[in-house]
Amino acid sequence: MSRVLAAADGGPLDGLVTGFLAPERLWLLLLVPLLVAAHVLAQRRRRSNALRFSALPVLSAVAPRRAAWRRHVVAAGLVAGVGAAAVGFARPLGEVEVPRERATVVLAVDVSISMRATDVEPDRLTAAQRSALAFVEELPPRFNVGLVAFAGAGQVLVPPTTDRSLVARGVEGLELASYTGIGEGLYTALSAVEQAPPDPDDPTAPVPAAVVLLSDGETTVGRTNADAARAAAEAGVPVSTIAFGTPGGVIVQEGVRTPVPVNERELAEIAETTGGQAYEAESAGELDEVYQDIGSSIGTVVEEEETTARWTGLALALVVLSALGSLMWFGRISQ
Repeated sequence: MSRVLAAADGGPLDGLVTGFLAPERLWLLLLVPLLVAAHVLAQRRRRSNALRFSALPVLSAVAPRRAAWRRHVVAAGLVAGVGAAAVGFARPLGEVEVPRERATVVLAVDVSISMRATDVEPDRLTAAQRSALAFVEELPPRFNVGLVAFAGAGQVLVPPTTDRSLVARGVEGLELASYTGIGEGLYTALSAVEQAPPDPDDPTAPVPAAVVLLSDGETTVGRTNADAARAAAEAGVPVSTIAFGTPGGVIVQEGVRTPVPVNERELAEIAETTGGQAYEAESAGELDEVYQDIGSSIGTVVEEEETTARWTGLALALVVLSALGSLMWFGRISQ
């Protein structure tokens, strides 16, 4: 049994067990407290029998005292094994990450003048281009990848395609322009998503899509970020944002130094509204790490599947280890 729950977003899995296919069998877990109680009673009886010997030194010579913790470890392993077996018998469900076969990813890159800042070596745009090229190459080959550039307006440079060379040439040819319209860039990215070709194996099946938006500034023209984010949320397209640059970034125009800090808050709000992830990167190395994380999350999907084998294997391992411990410490399986 396998059911898709949600696209992986980089967050942690919710838990080892999300439900059971046969929950009525969980009553077997009552064996755990019963076994614990039986072990406690057995230890009390052991101490009571020992005190019946009047010559305790003789007893120590005949039956040397073993460390009590060893008996408890063996018992704990057996009890835990029974508990794991009971859980496995109830046919548990768990969340696992599996590779996604097809998806559409649109890379939206800010090409405003502030991307000329050299606070990131050699400059923000060049570093962004290099990281984007590596990101695109690492995506699964059947993924459609599109490229959008935005400054005062957005432009679809490469509609979603599996031809990585087209995307690479688009990234390498990015050019700077005036103003910053993050909202316009996101609207353009959504239009690019709509241009993605259908799955050739199942043309009627919806292909999941995501937008990765990199910017180093804040919106100064065009439609608002909030409106664009709501449009993406309504379309079911998560947007992962990357705030790229340092707080001390500046550009020099006609001898005038202009600060170009990054507005992380604006970008984080877009990610939150759309169900994506918000990232910050202040160097080329950090940007590479961000793209790697995004690639791993976009390239997988979280599914719910039966994990009986996993729990059965855990139960078997616990029982075997407990038996080995008993043989090593006591010379027999039983204590």
